[in-house]
Amino acid sequence: MNYIGSKQKLSSWLKEEIKKVAGNNLKDKIFCDIFAGTGIVGRAFKKDVKQVIANDLEYYSFVLNRNYIGNHKEIKNKQIFLDRLNLLDSIDDGFIYKNYCLGSGSGRQYFSDENGKKIDSIRVQIQEWYAKKEIDDDLYYFLLASLIESADKVANTASVYGAFLKHIKKTAQKEFILKGAEFETNSNTHKVFNEDSNNLIKKISGDILYLDPPYNHRQYGANYHLLNTIAKYEPFVPKGKTGLPEYNRSSYSKKNEVLKFFDELIKNAEFKYIFLSYNNEGIMSKDQVTTIMKKYGKYDLVKKEYQRFKADKTENRNHKANTTYEYLHILEKRI
Repeated sequence: MNYIGSKQKLSSWLKEEIKKVAGNNLKDKIFCDIFAGTGIVGRAFKKDVKQVIANDLEYYSFVLNRNYIGNHKEIKNKQIFLDRLNLLDSIDDGFIYKNYCLGSGSGRQYFSDENGKKIDSIRVQIQEWYAKKEIDDDLYYFLLASLIESADKVANTASVYGAFLKHIKKTAQKEFILKGAEFETNSNTHKVFNEDSNNLIKKISGDILYLDPPYNHRQYGANYHLLNTIAKYEPFVPKGKTGLPEYNRSSYSKKNEVLKFFDELIKNAEFKYIFLSYNNEGIMSKDQVTTIMKKYGKYDLVKKEYQRFKADKTENRNHKANTTYEYLHILEKRI
């Protein structure tokens, strides 16, 4: 998925820097990714550590991490269920088609009519199987994660869901095909949460805490609202032209709140090593982060220049505007 703040391009560098501090042998370590997003960093450590704890406030993120991190044993019959879902007839009375496709009269065009109907039919069937206990939790979240990612590939947007495009773009015209969100297997169990990070931090402990909070005013609940809608599939009255539901508003995206919440998070963290990934365009300055982290132990900083993802294609064409620095703030905490 194209994802705001994705660490796909930085995951190797992050892993290298974290190992320099926490050690190359992490097999007895608990690693926590408490703002997990699509789970890229947690996935990078899944086979190396004793346990990954993944968390995110957004439900679509929970579904993705419940599959990619939480699932660690092979699901033998998953392809059979993917095939059955791909063969389903479309329905024209589902929530996505009625509210987010043009042919229903909604005025919104997030998906082509046929793809919207297919997404609905698949989502309804997954829930029916789950309610009847024909599929277990592992398969349920595998199928849901597969649906979210496959739907994202045919969405008629400029990468995020803050708005839809006036005309159906080429990728959105393609026939919807449900493809499996394949996960890595290993012998260790992992934990996945869907909680506010500042509440969860009081209930968990471990060795390595990786922090990748929102860094600007964009709210993930608004930018990816349709993925939450598909994941939850609960009825509501969509608001306005873009069809927004009520959504979470992170304190890490609010300039007047972020420092307080960040300080509390570090203070309450029962982890020896804490790493904050944050770029030079964030609403917390490098000096502000440094001041807070230095209060709690031994502090260090490394940085890397890279080309980050931006949703605006005009910005993407401007190579200079697309260059930024990723800071990795490092704390060896006094516990």
